[in-house]
Amino acid sequence: MSLRIATFNVENLMNRFDFSGFRNELRQDRSLQLYDIRTKEEYRQLEQARAIAHTDDTRQLTALAIADAAADILCLQEVDNLDALKAFEYGYLFKMVGRGYIHKYMTDGNDGRGIDVAVMMREETRDGQPIEFRKMTSHAHLTYADLGLFSDAIAETNQESDRIFKRDCLEIDVKVGGRPLTLYVVHFKSMGSPRNGMDGRTATMPVRSAEAMAVRRIIENRFGKEKTAGKRWVICGDMNDYKERVIISGDRFNGYGFEPVVEETSAIDVFTGDGFAENPVTRRPEMDRWTLFHTRGPQERHLCQLDYLLLSPSLAERNASRVPEIVRAGQPFRTIFPEGQAAERYPRTGWDRPKASDHCPVAMTLDMV
Repeated sequence: MSLRIATFNVENLMNRFDFSGFRNELRQDRSLQLYDIRTKEEYRQLEQARAIAHTDDTRQLTALAIADAAADILCLQEVDNLDALKAFEYGYLFKMVGRGYIHKYMTDGNDGRGIDVAVMMREETRDGQPIEFRKMTSHAHLTYADLGLFSDAIAETNQESDRIFKRDCLEIDVKVGGRPLTLYVVHFKSMGSPRNGMDGRTATMPVRSAEAMAVRRIIENRFGKEKTAGKRWVICGDMNDYKERVIISGDRFNGYGFEPVVEETSAIDVFTGDGFAENPVTRRPEMDRWTLFHTRGPQERHLCQLDYLLLSPSLAERNASRVPEIVRAGQPFRTIFPEGQAAERYPRTGWDRPKASDHCPVAMTLDMV
């Protein structure tokens, strides 16, 4: 008996327009910056037209990536609300996979833009085993004080009474063919821009590490420290951090170079440093573990893994021969692939957009014995 699970940051699956760019150029789409827009009403009309024009191609590509992930349970990040998720599933995904993801679960988290984590699941696995929803628990309310995770590094940007999770840690209990499984769906603090003499990743590392420690504490409190390793659980989501990356040099005229680098510290260490959980993507070759292409121009380009399915030791041991898949056909053409990895892009994929997402789905088939 097996279950296929996937995680995917679908990048701003919204059912509302964002008009904040009229007064904040950082929030304004680059296509609108080409025009002399004089009034708020004019801006609103143009933004609505732009968003609608871009959305149809984008969501067809998103649906294609999800269809290729072929998951029984799909963990998502950057979803506006259930109405947006239902509209996407009915209008796009249904046309590709048919009557599939009937059950959808999410709740409001802490993100200022209103993008939350969500779960969609089939009624049964592909081999016919029932998937039974048991319980959903949000941990968005937890503060640093609640779990004793406030520190001097956190105090640089947060108060002790602030909420730990920048979105949520959504805990979902299911039974698959009668066997229990618990999912922890997360979307950690983004890296942001350089500040206070530090690069964005370093500056925000304490916040992400605290989020990771909070997830670990939640799991240990749930199952008991001594029993945690033997339970079936998966931490799924966009953790906005990497343990390793592939630095890209060169250009398309002279050829590209790719150099794998291991980072000294990472928020992911909280989970994998002492074997608390396993990152099965490391079973792939080191040049082929990435889920996102990052660039700030030719001087700063790399490939890295931001999207994770972290397995409990028990699940990892039971699935020691299984290797996760990374769906990259929805990446834009600006993404630079190492030799031998280039994917055949979906129809109508653009140089930068439309695209399925800036992230790639990660999917894995798990034996639930």
